[in-house]
Amino acid sequence: MNIKIFSKINGGLKFLILIIFLYLVCAILNFDLFIVALSRFVELLKEVVPIILIVFIIMFFSNLLLETKKITKYLGHNSGISGFFLSIVFGILSAGPIYMWYPLLADFKEKGMKNSLIATFLYNRAIKIQLLPLMIYYFSLKFTIILSIYMVIFSVINGILVEKSLTYKK
Repeated sequence: MNIKIFSKINGGLKFLILIIFLYLVCAILNFDLFIVALSRFVELLKEVVPIILIVFIIMFFSNLLLETKKITKYLGHNSGISGFFLSIVFGILSAGPIYMWYPLLADFKEKGMKNSLIATFLYNRAIKIQLLPLMIYYFSLKFTIILSIYMVIFSVINGILVEKSLTYKK
């Protein structure tokens, strides 16, 4: 294959080609292992496809309901403290697997969401409301409250550091 052609292919397609190549090598060297790997891939695909469909449906409705101006106003560069507040609240309330949120956050970023708010949102996903009673049971109410407050505070600091490091000019 010509190197110039390969350099023009985007990263996702390169990765797909690599995986297909590895599957073919595996099929040649150990066909039983190839069958096991392929069956596990199909099982994983069955689990992931419904979630991806849900993400696309959410993105479709967010594109219909949330205009770029609204996202920029509440989560953009001039959102201030209210942007951090919304990112904290939505991060804590968010549920489901993390990879389900990446496409939606990427869409929001394209519409003007700040990197600091994305980092804050992702950081606050660690606070799980449904697990707080269990945490209180094992570690005490005082520990749970203090840890949760620290996590919220450090999520904002982390978000600011991410924003500063991504906008740093050389």
